[in-house]
Amino acid sequence: MIRLQLKDREGTVLGEWTGDKEIRAVADREYQAGDCLVLSGAKHFTVQLDPCLPEAEVFAPQGCMHWTVPAGDDRQAYAPGAFYGTRHLLSVRETPAFPGEKLLSENSHDLRGDTDFFPHATANVETRNEACFAARSVIDGVFMNHGHGEWPYESWGIGIRQDAALTLDFGRPVEVERLEILSRADFPHDSWFTSLTVHDDSGRETKIHLEKTDLWQSFDLRARTNCLRFDSLEKADDPSPFPSLRGIRVYGRER
Repeated sequence: MIRLQLKDREGTVLGEWTGDKEIRAVADREYQAGDCLVLSGAKHFTVQLDPCLPEAEVFAPQGCMHWTVPAGDDRQAYAPGAFYGTRHLLSVRETPAFPGEKLLSENSHDLRGDTDFFPHATANVETRNEACFAARSVIDGVFMNHGHGEWPYESWGIGIRQDAALTLDFGRPVEVERLEILSRADFPHDSWFTSLTVHDDSGRETKIHLEKTDLWQSFDLRARTNCLRFDSLEKADDPSPFPSLRGIRVYGRER
């Protein structure tokens, strides 16, 4: 049995729903800062906690997922209308681990800061600490790259840091087989990265070279790892100081 609870910032339970393998629920409340949806009872879930978000397959290693409803400035990275109003549709279901190749990286429900569910993206810099330039933007499933700023043009901004680095954590060991990179392509406002280095858990480093394009670029990448780290980002010799990554897709299998 899986369970979904809505709690306020004090931990008071405001709503609770259960199901054998699936829950479809309606939460009647105007969300307040600190409200949290807590999902428990399995490790692999497919969730859609707001109609404005695409479904996401997530992994909760402890069998429990805490999802704080985005509030305040964090909402600039989401579609207008997301999380607003007094009635909210919630959909969750248990998803058995799929043995074949799949997309391991995408998570429209990823949050900034520490989480107990995966995949999860973090970075050592996010431009001006603004939500629309957060690391989670590279896995949020939107991937519009002909603009910059608020939704749908959110991206990972490096704040002109030479040591910028992003980590994509899968929360468990996986078999990585292929990597795709999408640059932000708001030219001429944007520059682009000509190369970057990918690190896996074994200590192996893989340097990949990128072109100036608005299309996904694909690379073979074989690794058994819990996470991937992207650093050594080399900017093109271009007048713009603003290179940015819009999307990262990692394909592979459960170990």
